[in-house]
Amino acid sequence: MNLALFDLDNTLLAGDSDFEWAQFLISRGVVDREIQEAKNIEFYEHYKAGTLDIHAFLAFQLQPLTRHPRHELDAWHREYMAKHIRPIMSAPARERVKRHLDTGDLCAVVSATNSFVTGPIAREFGVPHLICTIPAVDVKNGAFSGAPTGTPSFQGGKIVRVEQWLESLGLWWGSFANTWFYSDSHNDLPLMQQVKTPIAVDPDEKLRTHASQMGWEIISLR
Repeated sequence: MNLALFDLDNTLLAGDSDFEWAQFLISRGVVDREIQEAKNIEFYEHYKAGTLDIHAFLAFQLQPLTRHPRHELDAWHREYMAKHIRPIMSAPARERVKRHLDTGDLCAVVSATNSFVTGPIAREFGVPHLICTIPAVDVKNGAFSGAPTGTPSFQGGKIVRVEQWLESLGLWWGSFANTWFYSDSHNDLPLMQQVKTPIAVDPDEKLRTHASQMGWEIISLR
């Protein structure tokens, strides 16, 4: 048995699902464009530099979910999928996922973006497992609290979350003949260094340099 892990934003997607969700909310007048875009730029610069405070980012990212009932958010997400996400789900990305699924590999999307945004996207790709940041929810009405639960799935936290998931299945890294992780970002180097076959996908400059030095495969899914 083999294990294939996929980052989502700018890896399987030719764009960032969280950014696109923010743009969707801006287009609906749900959040203020000037404030949202300024904060997005600020957080993205820290992300690129590897200095992102994930807890501060999540407090900002999850806040809009708290102000609307779940049925309204779910309806918006269906529209968001049609207008913002399916257009950036490339044929090569779909084919790469299908290749692993067809050979019987255990497949999971591993993303820092929250499960409300990413869950339907992972299902659209046909990936049966999702490891991501989990927003706290009131189980009685589905309302979001605005806080994450557990370890955020970011940088070294991705290893923690993947290992917890594997343990829940009665598995560990040594259970697999081969392990892959596909990512575009140097922030994912901890998990890329954990697997046997790291693959840099349309990588940022830092990851491209590191991948070249290490002899890792570099591909494009655009």
